[in-house]
Amino acid sequence: MTNATNVKTEAAEELGFEAEVSRLLHMMVHSVYSDRDIFLRELISNASDACDKLRYEALTNASLATSDFSIDIVVNEEARTITLSDNGIGMNREELVANLGTIARSGTANFMDKLTGDSKKDVELIGQFGVGFYSVFMVADHVTVTTKRAGDDTAFIWASAGEGKYSIKEGAKDTVGTEIVLHMKEDADAYLARYKLEDIIKTYSDHIAVPITLAIKAKAADKADDQKTDIDEKADSATDEAGVGDDTPTTVNAGSALWARPKSDITDEQYTEFYRHVSRAFDEPAFKLHYKVEGMQEYTVLLYIPSERPADLFDPSRKNRVKLYVKRIFITDDSDEMLPGWLRFLRGVVDSQDLPLNISREMLQNNPVLSKMSSAISKKIVTELTKMSEKDSETFEKIWTAFGPVIKEGIYEAHGLRDKLLELARFRSTNGDGWTTLKDYVSRMKDKQSTVYYVTGSDEASVARSPQLEGFRAKGVEVLLFSDPVDDFWLQMVPDFEGKPLKSITRGATDLGDIAGDEKTDDKANNPTDSEITTLTTLMKDVLGDRVGDVRTTDRLTETAACLVADDNAMDMHLERILKAHNQLDAIAAKVLEINPSHPVIKRLSEKATEKGALDNLSDSVMLILDQARILEGEPLEDATAFARRLGAAMEKGLA
Repeated sequence: MTNATNVKTEAAEELGFEAEVSRLLHMMVHSVYSDRDIFLRELISNASDACDKLRYEALTNASLATSDFSIDIVVNEEARTITLSDNGIGMNREELVANLGTIARSGTANFMDKLTGDSKKDVELIGQFGVGFYSVFMVADHVTVTTKRAGDDTAFIWASAGEGKYSIKEGAKDTVGTEIVLHMKEDADAYLARYKLEDIIKTYSDHIAVPITLAIKAKAADKADDQKTDIDEKADSATDEAGVGDDTPTTVNAGSALWARPKSDITDEQYTEFYRHVSRAFDEPAFKLHYKVEGMQEYTVLLYIPSERPADLFDPSRKNRVKLYVKRIFITDDSDEMLPGWLRFLRGVVDSQDLPLNISREMLQNNPVLSKMSSAISKKIVTELTKMSEKDSETFEKIWTAFGPVIKEGIYEAHGLRDKLLELARFRSTNGDGWTTLKDYVSRMKDKQSTVYYVTGSDEASVARSPQLEGFRAKGVEVLLFSDPVDDFWLQMVPDFEGKPLKSITRGATDLGDIAGDEKTDDKANNPTDSEITTLTTLMKDVLGDRVGDVRTTDRLTETAACLVADDNAMDMHLERILKAHNQLDAIAAKVLEINPSHPVIKRLSEKATEKGALDNLSDSVMLILDQARILEGEPLEDATAFARRLGAAMEKGLA
């Protein structure tokens, strides 16, 4: 809804665009974007969607049925206008405000935050955020929308100059649908020429299944031939070639469902433009899959994997945006049953021959035909990705970088595909900067290593800095680095891989002692004795009390004095923090404090622990050890004021 207060005028109700729309329009009006042709593509796509929606509603409401859908474009050279009309679903007042007064679906602030100032990159965001309509203000200084929703008696007129405000009033319209009139800017003469508009339609919208007609109403014939511009001459030439007069509407597009055509008849350019139509994006698809299934079930699939992440990829609703058709009639692009949430990055269409035409969105839930189709398509996608990973690893890894965090949700959810997804999945590790598979990890395991080690965290950088990695690095033992939120969850469903247990290096005691490593033999002659260590750990337990579950030495540290780990039977620390942050866990379990007996601070503490009054004298130092370990784990300090006091006192002693 809008943020501004409504202002009543005699002719119309005047409203203000929400703030982010005003900022966007300012950029559009002042021609930030270089590719102005997109305005027509966006309007035609909207009109096509409106026809699809009415065709669907008419299946269950015969009074809305229409015999022929069309998208008609009329250019009036004298008035300098372009009028685009459709006989689709139309809009009521509320829908006008929602669709033309706000940035829909993905969030306005998020859209504005992503703008970079680079025209090419910024224009790619327009379709992703559902703001394509506003591209009209790149070529028009005033826009009027007259619309009447199917089933309603009242029409409405929306008007704006694209500068902060728009108006809505009741109007008159004999037929349902929408008519948009663009009053063109002085520098937009090219878009009044037939050849230019035909070129745009054939380039971007040839696949639209609704016929697109174009007619030109020329200026009064009072211009001398020698005064004609190049644009006029090209327009005249195009008209002559078409064999029609200027006022005669001609159908410009092929007007057939692209996915229903034989693959051999579709060019790469047509595939790309159809992807951009169904995804409302501007990038190149990274992968396409076009096939037809016949037999027990009949359906056609044309799916794409984008090369860029869609803006709503991590939206909590996890909606898929694949369009479902039945016998080429649009049904929905908002069904949780069409494809599972972990494939929500896919764009395209699925056209079924088996579902009934009058199926409602509610009837799609738990529909056995749709469920079987969804399962088969999901399996096909995984198979194709597996083939790609083997034949074109570079392309696959680009796809995995963009969508791996989402695909891994399938490891948690899709029991039937879990093993295949585990083999497909790529991970970062301490072995290098590239990706690795679990199979490759197992092939590199050390002699006597029986466990697949991993560490989880909130981002790659912090995970790679985990102090618990030190001992593993010293031994040359590879550790998988998991930094996606979903990792903590699918790991609960996968206890092992090829019989090798998966183990977090931040939980339980280490078992590095038996593994033949690459580390140099340490000089441990000056390490505390077992007796000294026992004295120190006992003292530390007395000081820390129930702040920790235990204090013990470890071989997982080589440079850091101490770290925190979860007990063997406890939950992994990172998962625990995630659940606590989402109010899914009441309390955090006490951690085990592990100390490094080779660290100078621990050595010095072990010496002083045997002295008289050690408990009082070392309590601040012991608390600082725990504070340091908490900071390394990203955990909050128990008492920041006390920590600052202890740190200040320690610095004072060190400088004395």
